Amino acid sequence: MGIVDNILDQIKNNKCETDNVFYQALEEVLDSLKPVLASDTRYARHAILERLIVPDRIVKFKVVWMDDNQNIQVNTGYRVQFNNALGPYKGGLRFHPSVNEGILKFLGFEQIFKNSLTGLPIGGGKGGSDFNPKGKSDFEIMKFCSAFMTELHKYIGPRIDVPAGDIGVGAREIGYLFGEYKKITSSYEGVLTGKPFMFGGSLMRPEATGYGVVFFTDEMLKYAGKKLEDKICCVSGSGNVAIHTIEKLYHMKAKPVTCSDSKGAIYDARGIDLDYLKELKLVQRGSLEEYAKTHSDAIYTKVEDYPTNGHEVWQIPCDYAFPCATQNELTLVDAQHLVENGVVAVTEGANMPSTPEAIEYLQKNNILFAPAKAANAGGVAVSEFEMSQNASMSKWTFEKVEERLELTMRAIFKRVHLTASDYGYDGNYIHGANIAGFKKVADAMITEGI
Repeated sequence: MGIVDNILDQIKNNKCETDNVFYQALEEVLDSLKPVLASDTRYARHAILERLIVPDRIVKFKVVWMDDNQNIQVNTGYRVQFNNALGPYKGGLRFHPSVNEGILKFLGFEQIFKNSLTGLPIGGGKGGSDFNPKGKSDFEIMKFCSAFMTELHKYIGPRIDVPAGDIGVGAREIGYLFGEYKKITSSYEGVLTGKPFMFGGSLMRPEATGYGVVFFTDEMLKYAGKKLEDKICCVSGSGNVAIHTIEKLYHMKAKPVTCSDSKGAIYDARGIDLDYLKELKLVQRGSLEEYAKTHSDAIYTKVEDYPTNGHEVWQIPCDYAFPCATQNELTLVDAQHLVENGVVAVTEGANMPSTPEAIEYLQKNNILFAPAKAANAGGVAVSEFEMSQNASMSKWTFEKVEERLELTMRAIFKRVHLTASDYGYDGNYIHGANIAGFKKVADAMITEGI
């Protein structure tokens, strides 16, 4: 039994229930690394795997705040600082009831490789809370963010750990968090990214992940002799990533026809009405059910009415699919529907949105597959651009940020493509991304010693 199997067995035997998605991420990455470990004994000699899979530290804290009815509420906050071999810990904060230590370990572990692939000087981390911002007033969200930062500020800094936003944490929440950090520390510094522009935020940060997903896909298709123009695209989700994936697809002259939220899915054969979707989800924070009420040709399907054999979005015939909602949303049955309907490529916009069974089926059927750690790295890339702007007290134009983002995403694809080929994994971009991300971090860990 090899080192990878030994490590996986040890973790599997000792993991708790909340570690399931973390174990899933470990299994995928470590499986890719077998030829690397076999060909270079340095990694075993320096115990790189054993060191890499354990976070540097996990901070867990109580968050006490008062709601609008003067009732005291208690939530749990976390910050997983996984690895800083390449630079300060970098990764988003997620506010969602599903947040627990296992999910954040999974996200932080993935972030190490994603950040490594960008070529930028940033390490991997993740954090958040089981707080649910849905249905809360602005004042309640402000009170929660203030209480959260009261604890978090002890562990972060512009050269230590620079959090950003994630699910449930947008410009509003980052603004409140940054305001509280300034009050506590009396420091005006780039300790958070995704800030409002007037606080030193970067232009194009909301668009970054979605735009990056499309830039990566476009480069992948070019290598395969294909194009986005005039192609039908199915997108899941309706948050920042999904909306700006749809927007950039339109820029590339593709035709996105679906989106979804926690209550249901929209299919609009004419193409998603992007302006209305932005107003509905980013301003009104409403349900997609309202989309169907104002667009008579659109078909809305409630979650409870989904057929038992898959999710509605993935039953629509399309050329390219973009799962941009949440982890493990695209199942084996969904993959089967996509293949039956002639899908050519699947690009992950969300973090680990495809199950292992779905990925295996897609790859067996020669579907181009772009893994999240490479394809959705645009968000963290622009976050690092924001760090650079903050450090130099400068502002970049929207055009400069987008140009740098596009160059970064196309370079990531090329790096992944070449690495996959070098190790005999031609066209397998999961293995290419895992190996390329690992080697850079592992070499840095060896260089800095123990």
